[in-house]
Amino acid sequence: MNTGDMIYVVGFLAQLFFSARLLLQWIMSERAKRVVSPSIFWKLSILGAYLLFIYGWLRDDFAIILGQLISYYIYIWNLNKKESWQGLPGIIRYVLMLTPVVAILFMLKDAGGFVEQFFKNENVPLWLLVFGSMGQVIFTLRFVYQWLYSRKKNESLLPMGFWLISLTGSLIIVAYALYRMDPVLILGQSTGLIAYSRNIYLLHKEGG
Repeated sequence: MNTGDMIYVVGFLAQLFFSARLLLQWIMSERAKRVVSPSIFWKLSILGAYLLFIYGWLRDDFAIILGQLISYYIYIWNLNKKESWQGLPGIIRYVLMLTPVVAILFMLKDAGGFVEQFFKNENVPLWLLVFGSMGQVIFTLRFVYQWLYSRKKNESLLPMGFWLISLTGSLIIVAYALYRMDPVLILGQSTGLIAYSRNIYLLHKEGG
């Protein structure tokens, strides 16, 4: 297996975690007849984000890296709110907490090289990078919205706005992925569209 194949393995594994979180959340919501926010959703989210961050780095794709950085610590907040964070082994918690910090420090250490690598990539024109980053920011802002909403309610919830933002951001990312011919993003985002639409329907049905 060559390096390119290994990179795709990392990406597909990340999307497997993301798809699994949506599938389990969907099944549990159908059983409860309402939209639920289970702990497993957030555990799979942090695993998927960790791997997709690595995938974005290996693919020289700043749009992917940006998206994962914004939501990463919100996943941890939700796990803590669900009282599941402290249940993880200490070494795992430290690695998860410190990896993005180390990566950011590494970027800042050679800012010029970082700009050259990610913003002057001949495979990703600047306009496409801006478009993809916009999709990632919109898609990731769903977790900022979810965090603010949950803080207000003092519990981890997945409200209507979360799913509407998910649907909007996902459509933009799919368009970006089709242009870049990125099978990891195409597969991951396309499967999510069904779950987002179903959760919107469930919340609309229950008046949420």
